[in-house]
Amino acid sequence: MRYSIGDLARRTGLTIKAVRFYSDRGLVPPSGRNAAGHRQYDDAALARLDLVRTLRELGLGLASIRRILDGEATVADIAARHAEALAVEIRVLGLRKAVLTAIAARGSTTEETRLVHQLARLSEEERRRLVGDFLAEALGDRPALAGLARTLTPELPADPSPGQLDAWIELAELTQDTGFRAALRRLADQHEGGLRRDLAAEVRDAVTPALAAGIAPGSPQAAAIVDGLGRDPGELRAWLGAVHDPRRERYLELLAVINGWAPPESLTPALDWLTAATAS
Repeated sequence: MRYSIGDLARRTGLTIKAVRFYSDRGLVPPSGRNAAGHRQYDDAALARLDLVRTLRELGLGLASIRRILDGEATVADIAARHAEALAVEIRVLGLRKAVLTAIAARGSTTEETRLVHQLARLSEEERRRLVGDFLAEALGDRPALAGLARTLTPELPADPSPGQLDAWIELAELTQDTGFRAALRRLADQHEGGLRRDLAAEVRDAVTPALAAGIAPGSPQAAAIVDGLGRDPGELRAWLGAVHDPRRERYLELLAVINGWAPPESLTPALDWLTAATAS
């Protein structure tokens, strides 16, 4: 059967201009011409054009399509390479979206915009170096805290979700906060000075029932709970001054998002209560 360019256009849903373009490029060559000199196409050309339309809709370029039509590559080979390229493009688009979302949410200045973009584009090695420098300054060179340093290290996946990427940007900004570094350093110093790392867990276990029972921080029952912690009130106040920092809790929340962990239980209510109970 013979088809004109108009016939091919109607059968494939393409415009006459598009069919002529593919024919002129040699992707769908005519099988002959009629008496008037107009191009004619056969069933093989129709099938070829339908394949060209499908591959173009999938985003393949003309060069790749020509290689498939000429038998230089299979559809599967080209599709696999194209899928890999699309995956890279999707990651790039996800990065751009996360950066723009972070900038919009923060109402960033020009300088902050530059910083957020740089933080998002860091390589894995650069991310490790940034976090490593932060933990080295905050915790110091203390072998006893090596395990803690590992648990505080974010591990951004190779293909992070927008939420993980946004969490990384915010966490990376936190690592540059000198005040936050100093607060963690005080906690590390107190641990080295005798305050055990599990004090936070002890406080949670002791204070949570008091909160549930509605025990007032200034009551005799509260004083007994504080005494039960076995710490000097002044020592507890110094610990609270370092640990009762919203940046610490926010870091742990962001760390959980990045690493795919369950959200951490907030220690803020217990710390608020203990701060009031040790104020006098």
